[in-house]
Amino acid sequence: MQAAATNPAPHAPPGTMYRMTSHASGSFAVKTTPLPPDEATGGAAIGRFALDKQFHGDLTGWSKGQMLGAGDPASGTAGYVAMECVTGELNGRSGSFALQHLGTMGGGKMSLNVSVVPGSGTGELKGISGTMSILIAEGQHSYEFDYALPEPL
Repeated sequence: MQAAATNPAPHAPPGTMYRMTSHASGSFAVKTTPLPPDEATGGAAIGRFALDKQFHGDLTGWSKGQMLGAGDPASGTAGYVAMECVTGELNGRSGSFALQHLGTMGGGKMSLNVSVVPGSGTGELKGISGTMSILIAEGQHSYEFDYALPEPL
């Protein structure tokens, strides 16, 4: 883990908070389970999947969530959104937080943004913010997570 204070005030009053930026990395296993189409929100045109992940490395724990997707993934053109709630320990701090995904692929290009949902942190992860990169190589999933937490001066 690499950590750096982001401009803490040298003579701030007791109890003053600043943001501590950190990095976490590791691997994860993911299981996706198809869910029935929801006719009220697009039917079969929008695929629905339950997410179940196990995280290893600097983030240890699990997540549960839901993914919605549309397009033609077989032809390389599609998009998805997902929300997942992560529960576990992040570099020694326990709690939970939510991640929001936005992914598209088309024309041979992929774009994926995964961000911590503001206000979703609990326990020792209360106030967390950040972004996660997901890497897939030879069928294995890994993550790189840059995040910030409030710290007392």
